[in-house]
Amino acid sequence: MKPEPMDPAMQSFAVSHLNESDFKVGGPRSYSAYRDLGVAAATKGFATGHVIRMTAPFTQEQSQKHHHNVEFQLGYVLKGWFKNEFEGEGVHVMKEGSCWIQPPGIRHRVLGWSDDCELLEIILPAVHETVSDV
Repeated sequence: MKPEPMDPAMQSFAVSHLNESDFKVGGPRSYSAYRDLGVAAATKGFATGHVIRMTAPFTQEQSQKHHHNVEFQLGYVLKGWFKNEFEGEGVHVMKEGSCWIQPPGIRHRVLGWSDDCELLEIILPAVHETVSDV
């Protein structure tokens, strides 16, 4: 099945240059700071893109199994490493330069990260639900 293309009229030009003050806490993960890349605004909510910077050491309390109600999710390690366990796929340590696609609804949990970990995440749609599977 071929997906419906996005109407080009729904998109606008956007540029996001690195500015340390753009990293904000208070997002979905209390142990991370997020830098919005302007994707949601430029696509009128069709997609979102952000850089996630880990701001605290990993603890077992952060390892809750969950899934996201999304249409598409891509992760890419910009710095350091990030360890996940995916239902049916096992444990994977993603290192700088690693890229992965999480199919819609795949259950997973975080198992650790390096102190310098930064991730790029692209998700469709911009507004979506994260569901705890505990």
